[in-house]
Amino acid sequence: MDITYCGPAPLPGELVSSWNLDPLLLAALLALGLVVRRQWTGLAAVAVLTIAFVSPLCALSSALFSARVAHHVLLVAVAAPLLAVSSPARRGGGIALPFALSTVVLWAWHVPAAYDAALGNVAIYWVMQLTLLGSAILFWRAVLAETRSPMDRLVFVVAAFAQMGLLGAILTFASQPLYSAHAMTTLAWGLMPLEDQRLGGLLMWVPAGIPYAVAAALIARRDWTRLTGAVA
Repeated sequence: MDITYCGPAPLPGELVSSWNLDPLLLAALLALGLVVRRQWTGLAAVAVLTIAFVSPLCALSSALFSARVAHHVLLVAVAAPLLAVSSPARRGGGIALPFALSTVVLWAWHVPAAYDAALGNVAIYWVMQLTLLGSAILFWRAVLAETRSPMDRLVFVVAAFAQMGLLGAILTFASQPLYSAHAMTTLAWGLMPLEDQRLGGLLMWVPAGIPYAVAAALIARRDWTRLTGAVA
């Protein structure tokens, strides 16, 4: 079994020096930055991805499920919508299929066997990251396309947060830890595996809703401004 891309779980005293300086990753982030350099949202997305993959959060996510949840939330609810804004859909399309795809991908990677496999194999790890980010970008591009009705877009934003919140609730109220990858790695951080899992569920259930609330507010405001401008 390979070591996960972010390396072995660090001890608390090792975290501050646990930066990921993989040259291929840095080159990919630089290339993406050059592609989106004319869009502040694209550059913000690159900054978020840098936090997720370069900062000590990457290493911490090997130790704590809750850190892995924070990592995933940054991908699907922060970096993905920023990238979607920087590269908007040229044609309107249905939202249901991208929503279903992103939902299936998110839930599938939180099946214990799939999750543990991703943390134990570098290739599977990157399949996890790229499918989470890619499916989320497709969803946000569909949601943010102005050719869709405001009600459709708002409904799917709420539905996207609801399905993530449901997954978070399941993890929060689980009676036993589900992920063997974190069976021993949480103890150095003063958490039992079940406590760490419940913390991760709460992060997915509550704070993760903030980006969705912001997106819903922006959609509503933009369409309200357009409506009042048309009436005036």
